[in-house]
Amino acid sequence: MKQVKRLGVIECSGTSYEIGQQYGQAAKENIKHSIDVLIQRVNSSAKATKDEILKNTRKYQPYVKKVDPILIEQIRGQADGAGVTFDEVFALRCWFELRFHYKHLVTLCTSFAATGTATKGGRTLVGQNFDVPPGSTLDIVRIKRDDGSKELSLVFWGGGELSINSYGIGLVLNVVASPDADQRLCIPCCCLMPKVMREHRMGDALGTLCTHGRSMLHYMIGSSEGEIFSVETRPDNFNVIQPVEDFLVHTNHYITENFKIGDAKGLPTRGGSYLRQQRLTRLMKGAHGEITPESMMEFMSDHHNYPVAICGHPNEEVPPDQRSMTVSSIIMVPEEKCMYVTFGNPCQYEYEKYTL
Repeated sequence: MKQVKRLGVIECSGTSYEIGQQYGQAAKENIKHSIDVLIQRVNSSAKATKDEILKNTRKYQPYVKKVDPILIEQIRGQADGAGVTFDEVFALRCWFELRFHYKHLVTLCTSFAATGTATKGGRTLVGQNFDVPPGSTLDIVRIKRDDGSKELSLVFWGGGELSINSYGIGLVLNVVASPDADQRLCIPCCCLMPKVMREHRMGDALGTLCTHGRSMLHYMIGSSEGEIFSVETRPDNFNVIQPVEDFLVHTNHYITENFKIGDAKGLPTRGGSYLRQQRLTRLMKGAHGEITPESMMEFMSDHHNYPVAICGHPNEEVPPDQRSMTVSSIIMVPEEKCMYVTFGNPCQYEYEKYTL
């Protein structure tokens, strides 16, 4: 029998600063723990001091201030609420970029989207297994902004979120690392996603991803009106991938042909990434026309190629600091403004429903 674990919802409302402050106060222990873990892991792998790490993240700040001053105010509030510095909270927003810069990025996520003819009743589904080092913190946060818009998010390590908004847009992500030499300063992915989720229309959300998404991340986005897209980014380019048979699957390698040079060179993902992508595609294709949140719960618990599977478990054959696992699985239903979330491997924990 699966275990049941449900998190309380952190409610935040008001101005961007007030939202950040309320979240910071409510999640201060998780935020402080995440800062300590980030610094410790980077230091152990690259011998970088805290001052050096924070100095590196400050390079991104002018880009974020120009593109999204609203997020900057939210980060200020979060820092004040948690009793930490702005730079420390901003570093959590740069977690992926920092870990890649210091050559210690361990993430093996599997994402999907389905709609129209692929799903039962034509509902749109968007989701992923979020695979990162064991012990990463998680919070469920519900936001109501001054303009009346709302967001429901699974917040990871106090500095990033997988979200659905009141306009029926859902967004998840995967790492797809391009070569070290191609990396450059950009909008960190966890600083881009909040701006996307404040958009009212799918076209504007997709446009924001295409305009500002220039890193090593892939985004899966879907809407209550039945659109789904896969957006691969590189530091110098992006590509929007359209669905085939009304569903999409993505793991940790590029699908865009001219993005593949040097693909995932520094990541321990290679074969496992291709296998997970093929495996989930096969499972979803076999259920075409009848895909539901419940069938996706089963597929996301799949152990083919265990432990480096869709439902990932720590690989005891690699050093502890290189291990990754599915710390959460999330399935969004934009029409219903809800998400189903596990807090642990979906093979071991029940999905809990949260509604916007």
